[in-house]
Amino acid sequence: MKNNKSGNALFGDLGSQLKKNFKSDLSASVVVFLVALPLCLGIALASGAPLFAGLIAGIVGGIVVGLMSGSSLSVSGPAAGLTVIVLGAITQLGDYRVFLLALVLAGIFQLVLGLIKAGTIGNYFPSSVIEGMLAAIGIILILKQLPHALGVDSDFLGDETFIQRDSQNTFSAIGNAFQHISIAALVISVLSVLILVYWPKIKALSKIPAPLVVVVLGVLLGLAFQGGDNALKAEQMVAIPLFSGWNEFIGLFNTPDFSAIENSQVWVVAGTIAIVASLETLLGVEAVDKIDPLKRVTPTNRELIAQGVGNISSGLIGGLPMTSVIVRSSANVNAGAKSKMSAVYHGIMLLLALLIIPNLINMIPLACLAAILLVTGYKLTRVALFKHMYHKGWNQFVPFVLTILAVVFTDLLKGVAVGMVVSIFYLLRTNMRNSYFYKVQEEGNKKNIRIKLAEEVSFLNKAAIQVLLSEIPKETNVIIDGSNSRYIDPDVLETIFNYKHSAYSKGIIVTLENVKSQYVLPKINNKLETELKN
Repeated sequence: MKNNKSGNALFGDLGSQLKKNFKSDLSASVVVFLVALPLCLGIALASGAPLFAGLIAGIVGGIVVGLMSGSSLSVSGPAAGLTVIVLGAITQLGDYRVFLLALVLAGIFQLVLGLIKAGTIGNYFPSSVIEGMLAAIGIILILKQLPHALGVDSDFLGDETFIQRDSQNTFSAIGNAFQHISIAALVISVLSVLILVYWPKIKALSKIPAPLVVVVLGVLLGLAFQGGDNALKAEQMVAIPLFSGWNEFIGLFNTPDFSAIENSQVWVVAGTIAIVASLETLLGVEAVDKIDPLKRVTPTNRELIAQGVGNISSGLIGGLPMTSVIVRSSANVNAGAKSKMSAVYHGIMLLLALLIIPNLINMIPLACLAAILLVTGYKLTRVALFKHMYHKGWNQFVPFVLTILAVVFTDLLKGVAVGMVVSIFYLLRTNMRNSYFYKVQEEGNKKNIRIKLAEEVSFLNKAAIQVLLSEIPKETNVIIDGSNSRYIDPDVLETIFNYKHSAYSKGIIVTLENVKSQYVLPKINNKLETELKN
């Protein structure tokens, strides 16, 4: 009886939370749906996959991963960062159904990574790199959406790389767009941005989501421009695949070709997708946690398991690989989502739009959706963020700026790798400087120098300690104090003992206090374990 009461209390609490957050989550899900819809289609197009595959990944990412994930605000779906890998894999394997088998295996690999707790690697991304990545995504959104806002849709939505597949780069594409401006698209995008900025500030109107107003306005203006010289073209509109009847709908799905299980290339592709998708997901949830107003922390191992189940599900019914996607997640946060149900609702909306109102959805101009992404991008790369990082010091600001530049001019993973290398450089630099501190005392004509070693002294500190010892003047008493040290690396110990033996030739007397001849590397969380046992 007691268990039933506790179970009812649990479900009652969950129900009250759903009811409490329903309005905010539903409103945010509309924004995410509008952002995700063209991105799903654009990424599928860029990947060389059926357009329907992008929608499947978006639906599964919203509903399946959304329900399983421990992240409150992250939104999963097909990722632009995987387009090159997917395009190459489909071409290499020669059959989309064989690629789907590789995707299912990749999902299984992600499940294993989650179960062996590999998700903890996400805890090692420096804050400056994550902040830089977010700012870079904001800049990329602004730069990449400008051509679409001007009515030039020669490149697919969701392309985040600097060098585009149409042989242009980000800047040349903008220059080309300014030479081929569509008046209709420009009017729609400018009015959309104004509505997105000022609509929420009007209290009487703020209850209606501004992005929804933007889409309705876009459809109406698109109809108004019809039949004239400035009419929007087909490529300037959303294009959901259309079907007539249940049988035709079922025919849009694909299943994996399990007969190719012995193909070694399938396993290589699966491993590649699993690693890249997992890294992008860990970066994504870390970034979302940074901009979460409530600063909730995502359980990364659970996220990998959720992504694994999502990719298995997507692969079994013909979808694309998915990750936690920063663009959609950022739009979710900016739209005021409170819980993960926003991601679930957006997945349901994608499914309903496909089944019930595809013709209406295809009347939405890409220009108004580009406006939503422009505003999202501006919020991610606001000037205040740069000021904040600058005031944190050069060891934070330099990795932050270099991460931005690297992500903008290459891609997400390469950019983060550059930021990590720079952050590690500053970490090593700081670590080498903090291996000890010393105090000089004078007694008559004699100087006493006390060198107190840090708690952890690694081989990285060897050079700094050698430099200090070599600069000690003749006829000095030196005390090397290791009372605070839990571990001193053997290389450093060798340096200290060698110096003690050789210092007599310079008239230097060296005294070692609490410096052992050998140290055992302390166990991780050993102190915590001891305290818990007590």
